[in-house]
Amino acid sequence: MIINNQDTICAISSPSGVGAIAIIRISGSNAFKIAKSISSIKDLLFADNKLVKFAKIYDATEIIDEVIIIFFKSPNSYTGDDLVEISCHGSSYIQERIVQLILREDARYAEPGEFTLRAFINGKMDLTQAEAVADLISSNSASSHKLAINQMRGGFSNEIAMLREELLNFSSLMELELDFGEEDVEFADRDKFNKLIEKIKIRITELIKSFELGNVIKKGIPVAIVGKPNVGKSTLLNAILNEERAIVSDIPGTTRDTIEDVLIIDGVSYRFIDTAGLRDSSDEIETKGIERTYDCINSASIILYVVDISVSKWEEIEATISDFKKHIINNQKIVLIANKTDMLVEAPKKIKNFLDIETIFISAKRKENISLIKDVLLSAISVSNVNDISIVTNIRHLDSLKNTLDSIDNIEKGISQQIPTDLLAIDIRKALHHLAEITGAVTTDEILSTIFGKFCIGK
Repeated sequence: MIINNQDTICAISSPSGVGAIAIIRISGSNAFKIAKSISSIKDLLFADNKLVKFAKIYDATEIIDEVIIIFFKSPNSYTGDDLVEISCHGSSYIQERIVQLILREDARYAEPGEFTLRAFINGKMDLTQAEAVADLISSNSASSHKLAINQMRGGFSNEIAMLREELLNFSSLMELELDFGEEDVEFADRDKFNKLIEKIKIRITELIKSFELGNVIKKGIPVAIVGKPNVGKSTLLNAILNEERAIVSDIPGTTRDTIEDVLIIDGVSYRFIDTAGLRDSSDEIETKGIERTYDCINSASIILYVVDISVSKWEEIEATISDFKKHIINNQKIVLIANKTDMLVEAPKKIKNFLDIETIFISAKRKENISLIKDVLLSAISVSNVNDISIVTNIRHLDSLKNTLDSIDNIEKGISQQIPTDLLAIDIRKALHHLAEITGAVTTDEILSTIFGKFCIGK
């Protein structure tokens, strides 16, 4: 992406296809001039920084459409430049004709994310807020929406800025010590500095740990449905989703690959993964499906282990669960789903003697007690306070935080070993640099291209 903030750019900002209304944006120093040249508007009399006008769009003497045009004066616009938004009828033909008229008037088509890039360059938002715009557009649940809104409003970047400012204040004092190196003076109180470093280290560590929660909220909490063949895994998936998503059959090994679907429960997005039955198989395709099952198990946050309670003995279930846990790399929450209660002749005995994990008795076929599973899923991961705390959702932020923590560790070691101030200052500068990378106070064209290149055209 070539960063040129002088051009006037335009793009269709509404989704592709036909709709009632479409929005076309123009941003740059010639935006107002271009809007006037293609419309019936002659004069712009601003009472404040925004002006709304009804107008006709012309190509020479031909009327293309009747539209609403909103003018935003710099710097009080999304991009920080003069900005025009044309609301026209949603015909793809009309949209394209208007865009071509704009391009004729010394404007160019915007690159992906260029409107938001200009907002960043013009100081309307920092880099974390710009990235939150993309997260907000792609949010598909109340929880992911809350995270994006919190970040877009500057919650995370404000915290990073405060940590950086505190560290910068001490860094300035140490740089001052270097200027008076021959006089052996100490401007930065080492005890206070040590306490600050410990405070920053604790907070950075907390932010790094929050990524696990932030990432699953952003992408959807992965829930693996596993168990032996023919225990009702696919029936359970269909019951949870309340639709016939997976093929159900009495023949063991019907599901040979993973099946995924998303369900939003009380504002939280869950990605359910129905997996191939766990057993030894000579079938090459089924064997590959079982291999994928274990991959899904170790990438899931929650595991629903399904057993057929109508035929399984508790001793057998205990042995199966014990063997299954040996394959788990991460410390996921496991919930035992005792299925097919509708086929029980008598109630199972010795439950407390054999089971040490949470157990829910259901009939997936009759959709009995499915709500209990949803309750457990909601209680497994708490997202109620995402408005109140900073949660890391971006892998770029995570990498910078880890690099910051490495520098903080080196500063701690340097203080304890009483290394010279000039060497200590090197690690302080590194920590400041990595924190600045997060908000975009320090950045490169390559990073900007990577971030904004993922945006849609018109945003």
